[in-house]
Amino acid sequence: MRWRSKSAFTGALAGALLNAAVSLTAQTATPAATQTPASTAAAHTYTVPAGTKVLLQLRSGINTRSAKPGDGVYLASTFPVVVGNRVVIPAGVYVQGVVDRVVRAGRVRGRAQLDMHFTSIIFPNGTVADIPGVVSNLPGAKQQSVKDDGEGTIEQQGDKTRNAGEVAKIAVPTGGTIGAIGGLESGHPVAGGLAGVGAGLAAAGLVSLFTRGADVNIENGTQVEMVLQRPLILQETNLAPAGSPGSAPVLAPVEGQQKPLEKPSRAKILCPPGGLGCQ
Repeated sequence: MRWRSKSAFTGALAGALLNAAVSLTAQTATPAATQTPASTAAAHTYTVPAGTKVLLQLRSGINTRSAKPGDGVYLASTFPVVVGNRVVIPAGVYVQGVVDRVVRAGRVRGRAQLDMHFTSIIFPNGTVADIPGVVSNLPGAKQQSVKDDGEGTIEQQGDKTRNAGEVAKIAVPTGGTIGAIGGLESGHPVAGGLAGVGAGLAAAGLVSLFTRGADVNIENGTQVEMVLQRPLILQETNLAPAGSPGSAPVLAPVEGQQKPLEKPSRAKILCPPGGLGCQ
């Protein structure tokens, strides 16, 4: 084929190169477009709204006499939580918390108080999620109450009169008897008995003055109601059965793991036959 002019040949060549470039661009762009949705697909999540209450059971007792800030608190859920038609927090999951503040009861005034908050939730498949929760209620508790202060402060009811009453049961009759006996010598047994009763009451009052109030004592197995302060966002991997893809791996013992040290035995003491504490 002969070209009539040089310009016509140049134009045809440029058009062919342009068509080839457009075709090549379309071929390379098509695979990327088909891969984009799969690579950017977000995992399905579930949102547990703020204010949701979760019923837990305490697995380790807490007492303000021995507890201190930073101590761990260990619980387990006893009733499932449902969002929509999906169980998002099943019964039996472990919940961990921490003690924030401990206030012992005073001798004259002030009740024992305890603050704690929950930090994490451990699902049966081994995955862990942060959980923003505080104590909302202690169902069935008779000696403790939860203050409506936004911090879930647990407060012990005052019962210092119990100590004074126990002392009065002994001090008042004893004082009356001693006073009556002393009054016989002076010929006024009734007046001496009344004076002894007054002395017994005074003794009971002194005992109450120098005795602390009751400590917060939450026994193992106590029901604790937790309320979420903020929404809790869970992923599909948190709810997957144990051993499924995405769940935490099952840990196996490491070969050659050292065994715990044996408890040292006491040295035998040689002593005369029949001696106390001898073997």
